Order: sequence, then structure tokens, then C-alpha cells
Amino acid sequence: MEPTPEELREWQAEFEAAARRPLRTRLRYAFISTYKPVLDDARYRAFDSMAAYRAWCEAHLPSWLGYGREV
Repeated sequence: MEPTPEELREWQAEFEAAARRPLRTRLRYAFISTYKPVLDDARYRAFDSMAAYRAWCEAHLPSWLGYGREV
């Protein structure tokens, strides 16, 4: 589905308005914090090897996060 000419004009206006904002403001809104199940539940984790890390990912993380061998 192609955007309508009106939608294209609206998008262009939004991009131009964003470009006029100060860099600090643009950076504040550029990153969205999204909760990631299990990953965000501990402050940090340490593993003795990459194999141990991969095994932990496959055993504990939902596949849709993309940390397993198969998504």
C-alpha cells in the first residue's frame, strides 16, 4: 500500500519539525526503552564461556528476542 500525497506531506512536515529541534531533545526521544523479559530482570550476568552464555540464552529467553539459535 502506497502512502497518499497527504500522508507524504504530513511525514515531511514531521521530519522537518524534528530536524529543527535541538540535538539534546532529538536524542532524548530517539531511544525507546522496552522491557525485555528475563534480560532486564537482573542487573548483570556473568558467564565463564560463550558456550555457557548461549546455553543460558536458549534455556531462559523467549525465542522472539532473537538470542537463540532459532527464532
